[in-house]
Amino acid sequence: MPLSSKTPSISRRTLLRTLGGSAAFGALAGCGVPAAYVAPGDRAATDLSATERRLTWANWPLYIDTDDENPGRRPTLEAFEERTGVSVAYVEEINDNDEFFGKISPALMNHQPTDRDLIVISDWMCGRFVRLGWVQEMDRSRQPNVTKYLDPLLRSPAFDPGRKFTVPWQSGITGIAYNRRRLGREIRHVSDLWASDLKGRVTLLSGLDEAFALLMLGDGVDITAWTADDFHRVCDRVQKQVDKGQIRRFTGNDYIKDLSSGDVLACQAYSGDVIQLQADDPDIEFVVPEEGAELWAESLMIPNLARHKGNAEELIDHYYEPEVAAELAAWVNYVCPVPAAQDVLASAKDEETAALAEDPLIFPDAAMRARLAIARDIGSEERAEFAKRWNAIVGL
Repeated sequence: MPLSSKTPSISRRTLLRTLGGSAAFGALAGCGVPAAYVAPGDRAATDLSATERRLTWANWPLYIDTDDENPGRRPTLEAFEERTGVSVAYVEEINDNDEFFGKISPALMNHQPTDRDLIVISDWMCGRFVRLGWVQEMDRSRQPNVTKYLDPLLRSPAFDPGRKFTVPWQSGITGIAYNRRRLGREIRHVSDLWASDLKGRVTLLSGLDEAFALLMLGDGVDITAWTADDFHRVCDRVQKQVDKGQIRRFTGNDYIKDLSSGDVLACQAYSGDVIQLQADDPDIEFVVPEEGAELWAESLMIPNLARHKGNAEELIDHYYEPEVAAELAAWVNYVCPVPAAQDVLASAKDEETAALAEDPLIFPDAAMRARLAIARDIGSEERAEFAKRWNAIVGL
């Protein structure tokens, strides 16, 4: 499969509204709704994959490769359809984790089909689905590529040990972006954000799940096993910086505009966004602090009562073929969950495409990987307390 050298002009993640709490889940928990947990034996429907060679896949906008000449075509998806005879209804309907949760939760909690065979949501939200028993365990015998090629760093998050229910679609890093030329110095630590020459020129992410892990790492916390005391201590530190005017504001993905204009000199940022910013301004740098940064993923799941589970498992495995993963990585520019795709990109005839193989924000090198960790997720019992504290600081 030929590799495209074209990359999208806007990051998929720039469309994301990073909300800290879960209004939908909070409403369910607070209105006397019975427990919504679904036992393993009640999750599957009769699988029609053998006779109905089709499936429906819900994903985020701008999160798959498209054809240079015809943006309506998706080469890697079309290759799967041609090879397998499975027709894929690809729906770009997910714009926010909480919004999508609210959209499909009534069906799932009432043991009804969602009319979707495959969905992609952020891992912190995947954790809720797994805990509620709203997704089906995958059959790894259908997924030899996943078994062989999934990045070891992503294989066993706390919410889904062994990745029985989820498979990363794309991954990324929440770190620090800054303008080296305008600032006139390097940033290497989270604490560097609190320096006097950055007063009023720093932004943090507004979403609880997006922001807290990096700040905890800066405070020396093990984010795989953080505690409520760790969280509140970090909140105290952030509140202090708010009170002294160090933090300009809390943002969604509009930090991109602030950093590009120079209104902000340093900010919490996503690795995939920065790759695209660097194309227009090479002075913008992305840093995994010495203390470490959070590695996150947005993952594929098969919801309960999906009618084409086998087809969905086959599609997931298609994207774990290194050649296919490389094609996708050349377009979306997030951390590729298939390290073996790096050699495929490196061998591309197009120089621009081959250069992506050396980008540590797509294929982190050993030094960067050693500083990456997946944060334990926030449990449903903790979320209300933590969201209330964080949102009060942010002003939500």
